[in-house]
Amino acid sequence: MTSKTGLSESLEDYLEIILDLEKSNKVARAKDIAEKMGVLRGSVTGALKNLAQKGLINYEPYSFITLTQKGSAIAKEITRRHNVIKAFLQNVLLLDADRAEENACRMEHAMDKTATDRLVQFIDYVYQCPRTGDDWVHAFVNYYSKGEKDQKICKKCLEDCLARFKEELRIQQQ
Repeated sequence: MTSKTGLSESLEDYLEIILDLEKSNKVARAKDIAEKMGVLRGSVTGALKNLAQKGLINYEPYSFITLTQKGSAIAKEITRRHNVIKAFLQNVLLLDADRAEENACRMEHAMDKTATDRLVQFIDYVYQCPRTGDDWVHAFVNYYSKGEKDQKICKKCLEDCLARFKEELRIQQQ
């Protein structure tokens, strides 16, 4: 399947791994890429040639691999999408780390920059809006764990929200 970048999911994964290896080792080697992807070293060669033909990596057989400027930009965007989705799944939807990682890996290839940016804005809104914030996320955690809405908690949440909002207005008016 081809993603929003015009690359296959597999090629996007290669770019992500090369970026990660560049950050930790300054360069990537085919051996390291194969190890991280859990594939045979020979399988990596075809993908590296493909990425080099597209101008996304600097690659010569038996040498170090680095991202080109274009490849680096794509890899950073893929990594950003992955991290945003994983954080949302783990911190808001309360999936365990492994499940959040697995789902983020699949979802990152399907979401374009606009959808990812909108998700980031939503998450920021949840934490910054005086009607929501941390207590809203905690209320969801409570709802999720009990499977039902607790009217007492909802009332307290609204009262706390109103008190915070009034305090923010008071501070702004000073």
